[in-house]
Amino acid sequence: MQLTLQTDISLRILILMGGQGLDRRYTITELADFFHVSRNHMVKIVNKLGKESYLLNVRGKGGGIYLAKKPKDINIAEVIRTMENNTEIIDCQKHQCIFTGNCKLKGIINQASVLFFEHISQYTLADILIDL
Repeated sequence: MQLTLQTDISLRILILMGGQGLDRRYTITELADFFHVSRNHMVKIVNKLGKESYLLNVRGKGGGIYLAKKPKDINIAEVIRTMENNTEIIDCQKHQCIFTGNCKLKGIINQASVLFFEHISQYTLADILIDL
């Protein structure tokens, strides 16, 4: 499984903000510059994280982007599931696989995905914070 750039940046934003405390405010431009992504891409990521209640996005004077929850209350697996549009690793219908019905690979891969999410569900943002 490979995470999308959106998910990767989302996790990095949460790590950055979690390490700075709940009171630290950021702007879209600061985040875009820090992570070397376009401002437009950052807007999409921050809006989705806000919509899912991971970030608090406040407009106007004194506004900015804040971490909306304590790091211990942000589960890493939930963030990944939220940000990824599709966590299915193999889509047998997409390429009209000739082995459909007889193949055991999809079941094995699906079980590995279940185990991945079971394992990563044990971790919160607090577990992966780093000192900056």
